[in-house]
Amino acid sequence: MSAAGAFGADQELRTLLLSRIHDVPDYPKPGVTFKDITPLLADATAFAALTDAFAGLCREYGATKVVGLEARGFILAAPVAVRAGVGFVPVRKAGKLPGATLGQAYALEYGTAEIELHADALAPGDRVLVIDDVLATGGTAEASLKLIRRTGAEVAGVAVLMELGFLPGRERLAGELAGAPLEALITV
Repeated sequence: MSAAGAFGADQELRTLLLSRIHDVPDYPKPGVTFKDITPLLADATAFAALTDAFAGLCREYGATKVVGLEARGFILAAPVAVRAGVGFVPVRKAGKLPGATLGQAYALEYGTAEIELHADALAPGDRVLVIDDVLATGGTAEASLKLIRRTGAEVAGVAVLMELGFLPGRERLAGELAGAPLEALITV
């Protein structure tokens, strides 16, 4: 079993990661506590441990591609793909990728947004692990799963550094995961 295990990160990894995530009160607005992962990224030991945990999940779930969600998901997913020996595919906000793309709109609290990937980035037979920094309400992750399935690829799972357990992200993703695992190394 990988470092993440079936029930989240082992205690040593969790302690290391949490010690490098800083709370920033009242950012980006009063009453919100932002979870800043940049100190974790600046610590080579912590970043390598995170990368290893996610790469272990790639191997455990038979992923052949890693999708990183814009923007912090790129930072986490790209080294995971290299470590696991699989391809990396960015999922970006609409209008940011050149060439032919596939898009997926999703609802926000007030309005809609759209994400895209290159039309030829995934194919039937690919098993895709989606990686992001935080699972909050689940809108972007849910849209990415729909987008991946539209290419004919299979969802191997979703892995996040941190899940905000007081928000409904896990519940929102349950149907679209269709039995694929959702791993959160840390739940706050």
